[in-house]
Amino acid sequence: MALHRLAMALGCALAAGWPGAPCAQPVGEPTAPSRIAIADHVRDASRRFGIPEAWIYAIIRIESAGRVRAVSSAGAMGLMQLMPGTWARQRARFALRTDPFDPRDNIMAGTSYLREMYDRYGAAGFLAAYNAGPGRYEQWRDRGRPLPLETRRYVAAIAPLLHGDGLAITASLQPASGAPRFARRGEGSARQGRSDLDHEASAHPFARPAVPRHDLFAPVSTVRDQ
Repeated sequence: MALHRLAMALGCALAAGWPGAPCAQPVGEPTAPSRIAIADHVRDASRRFGIPEAWIYAIIRIESAGRVRAVSSAGAMGLMQLMPGTWARQRARFALRTDPFDPRDNIMAGTSYLREMYDRYGAAGFLAAYNAGPGRYEQWRDRGRPLPLETRRYVAAIAPLLHGDGLAITASLQPASGAPRFARRGEGSARQGRSDLDHEASAHPFARPAVPRHDLFAPVSTVRDQ
């Protein structure tokens, strides 16, 4: 076997005309995939939690650029950039597995959390709450403490990807003097309490996009963000 490998290496070097030339792997040795299909995971999460697929793809695109093993400087993890505490809570609630970077479980946890933020804060606040955290968003909503620049940029970047809801969401972060700090989607919709997230959403509360605008694959990355 050693002689066979040596012969292959020598043959490659001779063919290239210089010693140490790279050679393709022998046929039959598997290589790691460079991309992972996530469309099924996004579809399942959309059906389970009643969130449009386009919204999930938008979060993934802006939060992690589709990097499966992305880690932010604050410690947020995976495709949908979940903080450790958020991941632990959603994992326990929905019986997910132990790896926060697993594409399916990260998407399930992130989508369930996104739905919680929508139910709690409505269309005007759920993106800011997802990015900055509920407490930080409530400080802005209730006491007028400015949102972080990162959050304002985040909402401005992601809102146009939500197929028609973007304008209202962006505008809601800049309330006029004397106007309510956030708008409601339907009378009292943000105040009616949390819905049961564990059932398959039969009555979809959102309009599904007619034409999906997303990639069906996320690139695999083993390099964590610094």
